[in-house]
Amino acid sequence: MAEKDMTTKLTELLRTFQASTPGVLGAGVISADGFAIASELPQSVEERRVAAMAAAMLALGEQTTTEFEHGRLKRVFIEGTDGYTIIMSVGTEAVLSVVARKDAKLGLVFLQMERTAQALREAMA
Repeated sequence: MAEKDMTTKLTELLRTFQASTPGVLGAGVISADGFAIASELPQSVEERRVAAMAAAMLALGEQTTTEFEHGRLKRVFIEGTDGYTIIMSVGTEAVLSVVARKDAKLGLVFLQMERTAQALREAMA
């Protein structure tokens, strides 16, 4: 699959995820080294900053799970007073980063993230 076709497919998967998950404000597929591969983020959010922060959070999460022998990192979850940021692995090369409102149903967000991560893995294979 050509790079542009892959980016288009990933963006489509992100749009579907966002549309099917109430409370999600935006999502992005970020490379392990901190570059945005595809994103559906609000206009007010700077894609490069989100990508860099997601990569840093992933690295810290992996380091923490290793240090405390918690097994393989499943997700990084950050809760603020007004919302959430959640990072989940999509494979060895990328992560799914999601920004959600405080009223989002977290069980649904996690379920849809896992489904989307699987679809993203398949699209990037």
